[in-house]
Amino acid sequence: MIARMGTRSGAVVCLPTYNERENLANMVAALEAVRQREPDLDVLVIDDNSPDGTGAIADELAATRPWLNVLHRAGKEGLGKAYLAGFAWALERDYAQVLEMDCDFSHDPERITALRDALRSGGADVALGSRYCPGGGVRNWGLVRRIISAGGCTYARLVLYLRVRDLTGGFKCFRREVLEAIDLAGVTAEGYAFQIEMTFRVARLGFRITEVPITFADRIAGGSKMSRRIVLEAAWRVPQLRVRAWRGQIPQR
Repeated sequence: MIARMGTRSGAVVCLPTYNERENLANMVAALEAVRQREPDLDVLVIDDNSPDGTGAIADELAATRPWLNVLHRAGKEGLGKAYLAGFAWALERDYAQVLEMDCDFSHDPERITALRDALRSGGADVALGSRYCPGGGVRNWGLVRRIISAGGCTYARLVLYLRVRDLTGGFKCFRREVLEAIDLAGVTAEGYAFQIEMTFRVARLGFRITEVPITFADRIAGGSKMSRRIVLEAAWRVPQLRVRAWRGQIPQR
């Protein structure tokens, strides 16, 4: 693992990778450009021992960039566990803000500043990159995927009594205090369900959530990680979250 100590005023982007050799170098270049206006922004690549050599590429890129860090994990355990490992790494280094985003350019790195500004303004504790708030949208999606995504968000919102429009999105910025307050060890969901659970826990703890409009674009290079299993997990995890909250297993403030 290559690591650099962060500062309380800084931020780190948690960037999980699995077989992203076609995207990683371009993403690092894009994030380097963002750093021209966000010089306190670091990046943590969390690689799950990608068989295509993504981890080695990450190490090569980090060797000449002190703001780029790499966390190697033994194998593929799912997106949720990768993010949790990244959050733990970030909290150990005392960053003030922790972001999460995809490596396949479905999330535009240029919107990082907008997410950070939502927290810097003092009006929010968590900023979500939202496809479904005014100004947000999707690009290069077919009708079926649009229906599944929008329907899934509506379903989760109704079951969990949340006002957040985009519950399955994975482009977020957290104040460190939010992640410190969440029982991260108790978060067990993966994929879309992980994003839903994290936002639900944030809301239960009374933190302020704001949605920042983004345009989500389907990946151009590499293979999609979405599967039927991920969609089905989200469907059954949502009512389970409601039951766990009712039993007091998900704290409320």
